Amino acid sequence: MRIIRFLLLLLCCFANATIFAKTDKIEKARVIVTSDGEIDDECSIVRFLLYANEWDIEGIVTSSSQYHWQGHKWAGDDWVNPYLDAYEKVYPNLLKHDPNYPTPAYLRERTVLGNVKAEGEMEEVTPGSELIVKVLLDETDSRPIWIQAWGGTNTIARALKTIEDKHPEKMEYVANKLRFFFIWEQDKTYQSYIRPHWGKYNILTIISDQFITYFYHWKKYIPRKQQQYLVGEWMKANILEGHGPLCSLYKAHDNGDFRSEGDSPAYFHVIPNGLRNEEYPDWGGWAGRYVKVRENTWLDPVEEAGYQYPEGRWYTSNAWGRTRLKKNIANDQMLINYLKPSWRWLIPLQNDFAARADWCIKPYNKANHAPIVKLTHKVDLKADAGKNVKLNATGTHDPDGDALTYKWWQYIEAGTYKGTVAIDNPDKIKASFTVPRNAKKGDTIHIICEVTDNGIPALTRYQRVVVVVK
Repeated sequence: MRIIRFLLLLLCCFANATIFAKTDKIEKARVIVTSDGEIDDECSIVRFLLYANEWDIEGIVTSSSQYHWQGHKWAGDDWVNPYLDAYEKVYPNLLKHDPNYPTPAYLRERTVLGNVKAEGEMEEVTPGSELIVKVLLDETDSRPIWIQAWGGTNTIARALKTIEDKHPEKMEYVANKLRFFFIWEQDKTYQSYIRPHWGKYNILTIISDQFITYFYHWKKYIPRKQQQYLVGEWMKANILEGHGPLCSLYKAHDNGDFRSEGDSPAYFHVIPNGLRNEEYPDWGGWAGRYVKVRENTWLDPVEEAGYQYPEGRWYTSNAWGRTRLKKNIANDQMLINYLKPSWRWLIPLQNDFAARADWCIKPYNKANHAPIVKLTHKVDLKADAGKNVKLNATGTHDPDGDALTYKWWQYIEAGTYKGTVAIDNPDKIKASFTVPRNAKKGDTIHIICEVTDNGIPALTRYQRVVVVVK
């Protein structure tokens, strides 16, 4: 029956292709990873490779950081290779679920060594820095490039310095394509070189401290409901055991507990799940929510009264969450609230991880695939105060024919209107709400259409509707 339902659904999808052609086309993000090979980077690379079909991966570059460099707690210049070897073994099965998975050869060609000889070293031109230069200077593709720093920013800085030295006329062109997502500033080169030399171009830069949601100390501040998806029992059943050679490399604790994936939010941000958070960092998504602090730099929202962000680096010594964690406050509600923009998505995110692990070993009709959420109206609307706004997700479907549940909810923190709105029929395919009469012109109200299937594991996707008050 499941196969028959799947075939019928395929016919339905083809029938609707013309109707939804305009909204179906999603431009793939381009990504470059730079990583210092810490043990949590090794955990992150497993999940990253399971999502390799979602992006155009331009490079995987080993770099250094304040914690790791050649000769100091070093995982090795070729630490990525075993993961690529394991990816090659599961690649044929991954293709059964999506033909867009890149070949192992493609990934190997783009996996290179960057600046690794010392913390913050950026003088040497390396294969990693040259790869970044080549990608940034290529004028055949104008799509944005998300460069992620899982470690230090020194290889990125070296690449940008090469461009400044040899191609200064291309700096503005390059900057217009650049997007940064840094997991802290794990060396000084962003402040000493990138910011003073490239800051005038207003490059969107997210520097995350919220990543500590997935950091080594997660049991101290994640609610128990979410912790159930990180403990050994869940990890063994869904990831570690019986899911093929790639997942078996995942470095959990000895008892199976999730260890750390502090770097994963750098790519959680560009997983195409319908939340549209890549449009504006303060909209919030699987990687958390951020606020503009200076220039075009976005940091984590801090609710402490009178708090002032540092002028320079946002890193181990002064990032609010890490500093707060060091105080060892039992049941620290302020820290829990600080990390809520990240952990609020943890359950659907972990279920998504589990589904990808299944893709390594199961045929298409034995695994689960995320629902496809469609709206019959635009995702950006305008409405007068007092007007009723109708919401309609007709056309939403599931690739496996699974039953779907709907949840329409207001993402209050993401909107500029800070009051609540009452949504009628929030659990139906069609819903509505009335714009409050006290809403002011220009206020925004964010409504999330959250759709979850009843497959195993249950998978969730979204559409975000942003209503601007006229």
